[in-house]
Amino acid sequence: MISKALYIRDISPGQTIQDTFLLAEARTGQSRNGPYWSLMLQDASGQMEAKVWSPLSQQHPGLSAGRFVTVRALAANYRDKCQLTIDQLAEVDAAEVDPADYLPESPVKPAELLAEIEALCRQELTHKPWRGLIRKILADEEIRSSLLPATGAKTVHHAYAGGLLEHTLCVAKTCLGLCDLYPQLDRQVLLVAAILHDLGKAWELSTGLTTDYTDEGRLLGHIQLGLERVEPFLARARDLDPALVLHLKHLIISHHGEYEFGAPRRPKTPEAFILHFADNIDAKLNTMAGAYAEIEGTGQSWTPFQRYLDRFIYRPARTPQPPRQGPKSTDGQKHGDGQSLLLPIE
Repeated sequence: MISKALYIRDISPGQTIQDTFLLAEARTGQSRNGPYWSLMLQDASGQMEAKVWSPLSQQHPGLSAGRFVTVRALAANYRDKCQLTIDQLAEVDAAEVDPADYLPESPVKPAELLAEIEALCRQELTHKPWRGLIRKILADEEIRSSLLPATGAKTVHHAYAGGLLEHTLCVAKTCLGLCDLYPQLDRQVLLVAAILHDLGKAWELSTGLTTDYTDEGRLLGHIQLGLERVEPFLARARDLDPALVLHLKHLIISHHGEYEFGAPRRPKTPEAFILHFADNIDAKLNTMAGAYAEIEGTGQSWTPFQRYLDRFIYRPARTPQPPRQGPKSTDGQKHGDGQSLLLPIE
């Protein structure tokens, strides 16, 4: 078994590195000096671009995503991002590595995320038809087994195992928080829609050593796929008002907000706007967290250019937090120092 020693998050410009990585992407190109490989190397800590120039590239004509390779490479800055130039490469049998070293995943186990979503539904869904619908959907064996390993996207946000459930939980909590601020919103349908809005991603994207769009994903997309999975449950929910079902479907198909972002319909109710913005907030903040991770420990305040956000991201100074006070006792004493927190009576 090959032992993983160096992770992508620890690589910095100027290093010469040698370790094993998973090929997340492998594309060929042509330069003046001959053919080359443009690779995306991956391990559990993230991804990094790498180049294999001619003549070494011609010694490895069959590279493809999902394979493992041991490389020796020099790390250098290219367009404000760390990139590897590989001078030695050897393919590795998958049986010789531990896949867990190469597959990013949510810091919280998917089963725990799903359990928290189910607990949130039991606590919040007081309308029995909504509660019954969600309970049956999440208990379905095919849906459950597809949700647990699912990623939130291919590359942009929550692009790791458990990412879809992590995103779903955050969107649900954001919607509930906004319902506390705007109590006129339909809290029940918003929670149901938040849980179901990206359900189709479990079939839009493949899971395993590589993440890519399935045939269903390319031809239909996750909004259509999600509705197809939900429709049989809605058809059997005889006690659910058809007007509520109509609103739920609108929330799901409009959550991308605008036609140019893939929404079949634009939001036309307050709840639809809330779901769209909650979805966008969580996606953007997760993308920014990934950008900050790229400069962690470097002392830099600006990230490399973020293509999906179309800008550089700045890490601002944080307001100092006051020291935490110890718990007060009922007689006005602060635990631990014996000094009264009460002012003397004048």
